[in-house]
Formats: sequence, C-alpha cells, structure tokens
Amino acid sequence: MASQEIETLTAALSRLPGLGPRSARRAVLWLIKRRETALVQLLDALAAVRETLVECETCGNVDTANPCGICTDPRRDRRAICVVEEVADLWALDRAKLFTGRYHVLGGRLSALDGVRPEDLTIDRLLQRIGEGGIDEVLLAMNATLEGQTTAHYIAERLEAYPVRVTQLAHGLPVGGELDYLDEGTLAQAIRARRPLG
Repeated sequence: MASQEIETLTAALSRLPGLGPRSARRAVLWLIKRRETALVQLLDALAAVRETLVECETCGNVDTANPCGICTDPRRDRRAICVVEEVADLWALDRAKLFTGRYHVLGGRLSALDGVRPEDLTIDRLLQRIGEGGIDEVLLAMNATLEGQTTAHYIAERLEAYPVRVTQLAHGLPVGGELDYLDEGTLAQAIRARRPLG
C-alpha cells in the first residue's frame, strides 16, 4: 500500500483525460523514481502556470498574457476570425499552421439536452468584435456533431446582418480513408460536399 499522499496524487492524475487509474499509478511511480529531476520540473512548471494563467479577453484563448500571443501577433491576418468551440480546438488548428488569422473561442456549443443556450457562449462577444469592423471572413470551425452544426447554423444566421463572408470547414472523407470503413454520416457529408475536378 502506498501512503495517503501518493494515493491522493494517483487519484488526481487519474482524473486527467486519457489517464485511468493504472496509467496514473505508472506515471506516479515514474515520477517517484525521478523525483529529483522530473518531479521537481513538473512541480515548478505547474506552479508557474498556476500563477500566470489567464483567459484572453479578446478571443478566449488560455495563455500567460492578456491579450494572448495569437491576438498580439502582428503577422496574423486581422481580417479573418476562426470560431471554435473550445481552446483545445484552437490549439489543434493553430498547430496545423494552415489558418493565419485570429480566433474566437465560444466556450462550448449549443445543446438543448445539456441546457447550453446562446447566452451561455461568447457569441455576443464575437458579434461585438465583428461589429467593430475590419473583419472580412468568419470561418466557423465547429465539430462535425449535431450540436456543433446547430451552433454553426445559429451563428451564421446571426452574422447575416454583418458584411462578412461566412465559411465553414469542409467535412467528408479523411485522407487515407477507405470507403468501406466509413460511417454513413461521413459518406453522406462527402457526397453533399462534392465538387468538380480541375
């Protein structure tokens, strides 16, 4: 049996996404074996983030500065905003380095079942940013779920009053995907979004 402190650490780690109780125990044992190096570095990094972490008031990103590094980057295209559901989506898109504009994090998606209404998201802040002018395109990068698409349609309707081009991520066949292994929803979306060659 491990001490209560080690059990508490294991329980805390097991609540992280992707880590169950067994993975958390392995991680704790690994950290204990390297307590003079890895454990100290992890504790220092966690303490530094805890003290400096803020939410960007402009876009909703999580960073150690407000406004965040993306919003203050002069190389970013100020005329394009990519709207995402969560910070994790922003980070995933930004890692790909394919979108050069700025972002806006909604903080979730509309869901009648979960009681998430438009006023629970940062849609009004998005409309305020667009209303200030200088935005040509709003890219709606919601997840390909019913709630994600409902959220995208709601925002698109709200944006009809603004002189911006509203675009959406394409959905359909993944690169390297074989038709036989795809679900009907993915196939249906791929057929609806078909385009001419050439």
